[in-house]
Amino acid sequence: MSGGRPPVVRSAPGKLFVAGEYAVVEPGGPAILVAVDRHVTVTAAEPAAGPGVLIASDLAAAPVRWRWRGGRLDPVGAADPARARRELAHVVAAVEAVARLLAEHGLPEPAVDLSIGSRLHENGVKFGLGSSGAVTVATVAAVAAYGGLALSAEERYRLALLASAGLDPQGSGGDLAAGTWGGWIAYRSPDRGAVLDLARRRGVAEALSAPWPGLAVRRLPPVPGLALEVGWSGTPASTAQMVSALHRRGPRGTPAHRRYAAAAEDCVRAAAEAFDRGDPPALLEQIRRARRELARFDDEVGLGVFTPALTALCDAAEAVGGAAKPSGAGGGDCGIALLDTAGAAPDIDQLRERWAAAGVRPLALRPALEGDSQ
Repeated sequence: MSGGRPPVVRSAPGKLFVAGEYAVVEPGGPAILVAVDRHVTVTAAEPAAGPGVLIASDLAAAPVRWRWRGGRLDPVGAADPARARRELAHVVAAVEAVARLLAEHGLPEPAVDLSIGSRLHENGVKFGLGSSGAVTVATVAAVAAYGGLALSAEERYRLALLASAGLDPQGSGGDLAAGTWGGWIAYRSPDRGAVLDLARRRGVAEALSAPWPGLAVRRLPPVPGLALEVGWSGTPASTAQMVSALHRRGPRGTPAHRRYAAAAEDCVRAAAEAFDRGDPPALLEQIRRARRELARFDDEVGLGVFTPALTALCDAAEAVGGAAKPSGAGGGDCGIALLDTAGAAPDIDQLRERWAAAGVRPLALRPALEGDSQ
C-alpha cells in the first residue's frame, strides 16, 4: 500500500535455564537464564487486503486472518479454527494485549499483517528454546511499535507476561525476561495471579507501572573464560505438561518442594555471586550442585526430569571437567554444559564426541548478549 506506514520488524531470542527451574514457577522464585543467538522475528505491516489481523507464521500450518469481535480475535475462514487457535495462541494473546493498551489510550484495534519466522526449530522440531516466549515478546514489540506505542523494555516484558499468563498462569515468565533483555539474567517471577487481577481491575496501563509482587530482573555480567555448550536430547518435551504434573503430584507446600526451593534459592544466589565476581570454578560448582538438587527432587517427586539422554549429557560434561544439567523442565529437550576454557578446546571436542556417541546432538548456540526486541 503506497504512502502507508513502513513495516516494523522486531526480534526476540530464545532462552535456556541455567538454574532454578521448578523453583521459579512459584511467585518470587529465583532462576538464572541465558538468552541464545537464535531468534523469532515478527514483521508488522499495513494490511494488504481486508480488515483485522493476518498472521502468517512458520510456526503454523497456514496463514490465518483474524477478525476483531469485542476486543478478541476470531479466525475467519480457517480450514481448522481449533488448530489455528492452538498453533497461534501466543501470537493472538500478544496482539490482544497490545489492543487492550491501545484502547486505554483511545486508539483503535490494530489492523495489521504479521509475518513470523522462527529459528528456534528445524523442520518442525522444537528444541525447547522457548519459542512461545520469544514469539510473544517479539509480537508485543512489533505490534506496539506499529500502533505508535513507545514502550520501555520492562513495559514490553510486562505486557508479554500479561498475554502469556492469560494462557498459562503457571509459566514463570523467565523466557519473556530473557527474550526482552538478552544476556545472562537473574530473575524472580511475579505473582501471575495478582498481576492478572491488577490488569482486570485497574487496566493494562496501570498494571505496566504498578509494583509487581515477587518480580526482580537484572542482567549478569558474562564470566570470562567460560564456554557454554548445548546439547539436544533428541526428544521434544512440554514444559507446561511437566509443571502441571508437578502441581498434580505435590502442592507447593510438600516437604520435597520446600527442600528443593530452599536449595535452589541458595544455589541461584551463589551462582549469581560467581557471575558478579567472574569466578568460573565457583560457578561450575553451583551448576553441579544444581544438577544434584534437581536429581534429588526428581527422585522424590517422580517427574521424569532426567531421561537417559540427559543423564548421559551431564555425565559426559563432568567427565571432561565441566558442569552440566538439564535446562528447564527436563523430560527431553536440551541440557547445558559449562566449561572453563583455559586450554579447553580439546575438552570441548571430547564433550561433543561423547554427546554424539550417546545420541545427543550438539547445537551451535551462543549467548545472545543483547536483547533486540526493542
